[in-house]
Amino acid sequence: MIKVRVQSLGLDQSTQSPVVILQEEEGERVLPIWIGPAEASAIAMEMAGMKFPRPLTHDLFPLVIRGLGGTLTRVLITKVHDNTYFAELVITRGDEVFTVDARPSDSIAIALRTRAQLFTTDDLLTATTISMAPESDAGTVDLTGEPGSAGEGPQPGMNPEQLKEYLRNLDPEDLGRFNP
Repeated sequence: MIKVRVQSLGLDQSTQSPVVILQEEEGERVLPIWIGPAEASAIAMEMAGMKFPRPLTHDLFPLVIRGLGGTLTRVLITKVHDNTYFAELVITRGDEVFTVDARPSDSIAIALRTRAQLFTTDDLLTATTISMAPESDAGTVDLTGEPGSAGEGPQPGMNPEQLKEYLRNLDPEDLGRFNP
């Protein structure tokens, strides 16, 4: 497993879908994962240090884990199947280790709150074969078919090879910041 960090959030202009960009800690490869707006907001709020007087959903889960005597030690982004990414929460309590199946978007939001480490596989990082350019102040990801862009964005029903080809053609400069 390869340690990654949240590099940024972007917005796919063609689908208006948020994209979380995970970058390997010791390299330039990235893993873009299209996520929902609620999860993107949860990630963005934590990255911005925004706190609310009452716990939101992604704040509540770490409280429950701690209340039950556990610690979220790491999140594993394990695979993609039919354009759906899979993750596991690794929770320890004493000498016991539990893994819980979870969506990557929720897992990332929770990991940021608990300072848990994020990992993914070499295969997932290799499948994207794109490198991130320095961050820009662009507010969106423009994937509308303009020269240098990646086309129309990932579509439901894409097979794994189509998704890999889409990711290979993804221009990192098309990725901007997601603003909740």
